[in-house]
Amino acid sequence: MAGGNPIPSYVYVDGFNLYYGAVKGTAYKWLDIQKMVQLILPKNQILKIKYFTALVNARPQDPDQPIRQQMYLRALRTIPNLEIIRGHFLSHTVWMPLANPSPGQNPYVEVIKTEEKGSDVNIATHLLYDGVKNAYGVAILISNDSDLVEPINIVKKDLHKAVIVLNPNLVYPSQELKKSATFVKDIRQGVLAASQFPNTMQDKNGTFTKPASW
Repeated sequence: MAGGNPIPSYVYVDGFNLYYGAVKGTAYKWLDIQKMVQLILPKNQILKIKYFTALVNARPQDPDQPIRQQMYLRALRTIPNLEIIRGHFLSHTVWMPLANPSPGQNPYVEVIKTEEKGSDVNIATHLLYDGVKNAYGVAILISNDSDLVEPINIVKKDLHKAVIVLNPNLVYPSQELKKSATFVKDIRQGVLAASQFPNTMQDKNGTFTKPASW
C-alpha cells in the first residue's frame, strides 16, 4: 500500500508458461486471470492485464486444441482491462539424440521441433515500455522464464519500480527470477480452483461454454 491507496499495477502473463506450469493436467484450465491475481494480491489495483500467447495448430492426436484455445481466448476477452498479444510458432526439423539407442542403431533421429517464438521478447518490451511511460507503480509478472531476468533488473534498478513474480511452476521454480524479483508468490491449486470462469458465459456475440473436456 502507498498512502493507504491501492498500488496501480500492470499484469504480464506468459500464457504458455502459465498453462504448462500450473494448469495442464488439472481441472483449472478455465482460469479467470484477473480474479486469480486479485486473490493473491488483494492490495494491488489491476489497471491492465497483458496476455502473451500464440495460436496453436491442430494436431492428429488433438485436432480440437485450436477450438479450445479460441474458446478460452474468448473468455479472457470478457475481462475489460485485458489485452491479448500474439507471438507465433516456428516449426523446423532437427536431429536429436535418442535416450537409449539399440546397439548398431543410429543414435540420432530427425524430429519436427515446434517452438513458441516472440512472447518473451514481447513481454520484455511491454514491461520496459510501460515502465518508462510510468503506466504502473508495480509490475506483476506471471512466468517462470529466467530469460526475463534482465528486463526485471532494469525496471527495478533504473526505473525504481517493484516487480512481483507469480510463479506457476512449483516443481522447478526459477532461482534466477527469485533473486531478481522484488518478491515471488507461488500460484497454488487452491487459488486456481477459486479463480474459474463460470461454465457458461456471455459476450457481445452470444453465449458460449467451457470446453467439455476441461
